[in-house]
Amino acid sequence: MLKRWGNYLTVAARALIRHKVYALINLFGLAIGLAACLLLLLYVRYETSYDRWITDSDRVFQVQTVGIDDSTGARTAMQASTQPVAAALAKDFPQFEAVSKLEADDIVVMKDGVPARMPVHAADERFFDIVGIPFLRGSGAEALKTVDSVALSRSQAMRQFGTIDAVGRTLTTVREGKTYDLRVTGVFEDVPRNSHLDFDIVRRFSSAEENPCPWGCVNGAAYVKLKPGVDIAAINAAMPAWEKRNVPAKDVAGGDLGRQWDWRLVNVRDVHLSGAEGDRPGNDLRTIATFGIVALLILAMACVNFVNLTTARASRRAREVAVRKVLGARRVQLVAQFMGESMLLVAAAMVIALAIVELVLPIFSAFLDSDLELAYVGPGGLALPILALTAAVGMAGGLYPAFYLSRAQPAAILKGGKAAAETRGAGRLRNLLVVAQFAVSIGLIVCTAIVYQQTLFARSVDAGYDRRGLIEIKGLEQPEILPVRDSIIREIAAIRGVTGVAGTMIEPGSDRTLYTNVSAPGAGAPVKLGFYSVQPSFFDVLKIKLAAGRPLSPRFANDKAFIDPAAMRYQEDLGAAEQGIARRGVNVVLNALAARKLGFADPAAAIGRQIRIPMFQNDILVPATIVGVARDSRFRSVREPVEPIIYWDSGAYRWLVVRYEGARAEQVRAAAERIWRRHAPAVPFESQFAESRLAALYGADEARGNTFAIFAALAILIACLGLFGLAAFTAERRTKEIGIRKVFGARVRDILRLLAWQFSKPVMVANLIAWPAAWWLMRDWLNGFDARIDLGPAPFLAAGLLALAIALGTISGHALRVARLNPIHALRYE
Repeated sequence: MLKRWGNYLTVAARALIRHKVYALINLFGLAIGLAACLLLLLYVRYETSYDRWITDSDRVFQVQTVGIDDSTGARTAMQASTQPVAAALAKDFPQFEAVSKLEADDIVVMKDGVPARMPVHAADERFFDIVGIPFLRGSGAEALKTVDSVALSRSQAMRQFGTIDAVGRTLTTVREGKTYDLRVTGVFEDVPRNSHLDFDIVRRFSSAEENPCPWGCVNGAAYVKLKPGVDIAAINAAMPAWEKRNVPAKDVAGGDLGRQWDWRLVNVRDVHLSGAEGDRPGNDLRTIATFGIVALLILAMACVNFVNLTTARASRRAREVAVRKVLGARRVQLVAQFMGESMLLVAAAMVIALAIVELVLPIFSAFLDSDLELAYVGPGGLALPILALTAAVGMAGGLYPAFYLSRAQPAAILKGGKAAAETRGAGRLRNLLVVAQFAVSIGLIVCTAIVYQQTLFARSVDAGYDRRGLIEIKGLEQPEILPVRDSIIREIAAIRGVTGVAGTMIEPGSDRTLYTNVSAPGAGAPVKLGFYSVQPSFFDVLKIKLAAGRPLSPRFANDKAFIDPAAMRYQEDLGAAEQGIARRGVNVVLNALAARKLGFADPAAAIGRQIRIPMFQNDILVPATIVGVARDSRFRSVREPVEPIIYWDSGAYRWLVVRYEGARAEQVRAAAERIWRRHAPAVPFESQFAESRLAALYGADEARGNTFAIFAALAILIACLGLFGLAAFTAERRTKEIGIRKVFGARVRDILRLLAWQFSKPVMVANLIAWPAAWWLMRDWLNGFDARIDLGPAPFLAAGLLALAIALGTISGHALRVARLNPIHALRYE
């Protein structure tokens, strides 16, 4: 038996060596297809593996908040939740084993006398009981027992202390100008990148930090762990009743919180693909499904090539089969031979494909900002799937020629002197497969072009302000900055090349969302609007034009709802200042969308009108007079709708936006840093350029679009390899026909036109299939953007023409060679 199979493999190897071009085309076309498929499937597996590392992940859920637009009913899911949620859930659901909240909180850590701002998360005592991450030192159950407890990741422990044996050591932090020591109680393994969580310092959340943030204030996150056997569907079904019991019917402005907000429990393994906004960029099921489909399509195209070329070449071996049958070969032996050749070729292609994957995977992984790994054995090992894929592709390519050729009748073939034999319809089948290949290729070209155009559009669309020449400096709200804030702003404004500075709570690329309910005369129910404090110079610095009225100005007392920083230190003075502002009222500026939502027919109609806004922890309803209506500005991704905004000046700002012109950006930034460090040496200087931050909003989309383009190019390459092989086969098969045509007066260009038309028809038919499918897919994808390009005919026509040009370029060499052949040699062929 072994000797027989050895003979089969020997015959297979000799057949491949004898037809080198055919073998190479088949081998490398299949290898490229297999490699592309494996890379994409590794990415799909990675994207669907998020947070499966969490212990008992099937019982751990995130509480997500869903904001509901009053006018359109559009729902926006957020991974964050309102602060009262955790306590209310723990009170009403005994099915929960544990409930915890997690809040982001930057702190300043002192090391060797040098301050460094670090992202820190504050959590309840039972957080690590819910989010089960392995601890290297200490334990999750004991890590957050006391208010001065802090747990560090492996990387953070190494960074701070140079060792993971950090339990018992102290981390010196600065908050509001005071020094606090946090005691390290545990060191946990670094959070994997395939997680929606992003923390490496977790301290204990104390009850003293509770603030009266109401139900409409989305701040932090909440997690629950179900008791074993609890049905999450029953919990989610009970959520509406829970909302009615716990969520206040109205806020101070009369807003219906139950109608504006919903809450849902999402398993941690599904958070990444839930479409909810969070700290780490998420993904969506449609994108992942698209990559999976592209992987299978590329593999299918490679298999089609393999089958096409195998069947085309196999039909030329009719005489060989006939002679072997005359010499006593049985059908099962012939089937085994052809299957052996197919398996040998696929196995060789798989080896080359795995080599390509090993070489390309690190680059591909870094490009997509992922941790892709190719393991052959152990958990997640791909050895068995790879063997199964090799067998499946080998059988797909070998079955048809094996069973078709093995049934050939020797007498009919040898009597007719035929060197080739082909069943009726085989050529039609190959044409259909070529049509399918080019339909996929054209569809991918169209999708790639549209993704590229939309990405360019997103980065260049009019945002309602000038985003060039802006530097954003973070930390203006820090207590250490408040006493010297005016001096810092004044000195930065005097830097050579700086044309304006402004403090703000919203900035280009903003990841911070603040809402409030606003009531207006005649508007009916209160309307939920964005609510951001800005300095009066904000509109000039960002070059936001006004549609009506005037901007905020320091010349008008009511334009500033400002409480002196010194007064904020004494509660009784703070309360008196708030009451004074509430009595006199404040002036505000709306954007155009907010004016429309409040029921004003046009911007001018809003000027001078009064609305009522909850202020000061939403406890006081303050009259606000509209003095200006600004153009709508898009501070976030084009995926998100433009936010209706109220601009007011409370004197509280988080960012300092600096505009510079006629100067080098780095020089301006360095000068600003020197001023900052001179006035506030204990507060780290953090800055970024607005254009860079905005570009980062589309970084993931751009990476995925480029990946799509790369694999579209691979699909085209595979299709062209197949077409090249078929063109060679067709040109060889029609050699005698072309010789006869030339004898009867056909010119070279006539022969070229004949062959070109033969291979152009499948491409033209492929367009009719690809265009509707690509249009439907891209329309659905573009609908996910608030601002989008028009889906015109240009990318479809360009893709069709490009595919046709590639096809003609691919077969032109064969066509020209055969067309120039001497008719005498052609007629003597065979």
